[in-house]
Amino acid sequence: MGRLSVSLCGTELDNPVIPASGTFGYGREFAEVYDLNILGSFSFKGTTKEARFGNPTPRIAECSGGMLNSVGLQNPGVDAVIAEELPNIAKIFKKPVMANVSGFSVEDYVYACERLDKQPQIGWLEVNISCPNVHGGGMSFGTDCGAAAEVTRAVKKVTTKPVIIKLTPNVTDIASIAKACEDAGADGISLINTLLAMRINLNTRKPLLANTTGGLSGPAVFPVAVRMVYQAAKAVSIPVVGMGGVSSAEDVLEMMMAGATAVEVGAANLVDPLACKKIIEDLPAAMDKYGIDKITDIIGAAHG
Repeated sequence: MGRLSVSLCGTELDNPVIPASGTFGYGREFAEVYDLNILGSFSFKGTTKEARFGNPTPRIAECSGGMLNSVGLQNPGVDAVIAEELPNIAKIFKKPVMANVSGFSVEDYVYACERLDKQPQIGWLEVNISCPNVHGGGMSFGTDCGAAAEVTRAVKKVTTKPVIIKLTPNVTDIASIAKACEDAGADGISLINTLLAMRINLNTRKPLLANTTGGLSGPAVFPVAVRMVYQAAKAVSIPVVGMGGVSSAEDVLEMMMAGATAVEVGAANLVDPLACKKIIEDLPAAMDKYGIDKITDIIGAAHG
């Protein structure tokens, strides 16, 4: 293993940096800007059983320190992803890719995960039980220990590849949700998804987003993410993938000290398409600055 390499659920990554689902599409646009194979992996656009147009517009709103989005899982559906998007990904990315899966019922998750699990390019299934922008699914599974465990068990029954459950920050006790997923068979957890938030248009006196509320991401959520990754990592023995407001090499180191094995970068990709490339290139110097020889040495270092 190299200085930057980490092992995520048994698969070695050249470095811990992974663009987050929903901010990287299927990689095509970013591949026009830089060679994606510099990445540890990437998590492609959230995929559901059926095609989804997403929420009505406007579905993006700016705020200080970040942005709100209420895209609503727009995607072509799992069968189209397998038939059309995965072959395109194979042309631009030679490493295992992370499949992000969402659903509105346990059966939805099972359907999509079972099909994606059979695809050789898929290295991990990131099961999103945390999306705040859809009704009747997503986050509702991630706010209850029993529901989170139910989805985890059902998906594990039909898959052979590592299952990473993506958790919502919109709960009072993240540790208990993480532990419930581990006890149900999860191979890893990832967190945080966006924080439920809203903005109001002063002229119309109505919410800026057509969906009323959306998910807050960007630097403003980073301290919350670090806290929750720390708490979750302390509660479980499976790997944790940390995310939420990460925008620099130093943020990656801090997230790993909180307990993350790998780190996803989300909103920063929307501000600067080269964000992940720059973070990876900056990591060695940041490690030297803080006396870090191998990046794996700092995983969970803040736990003492």
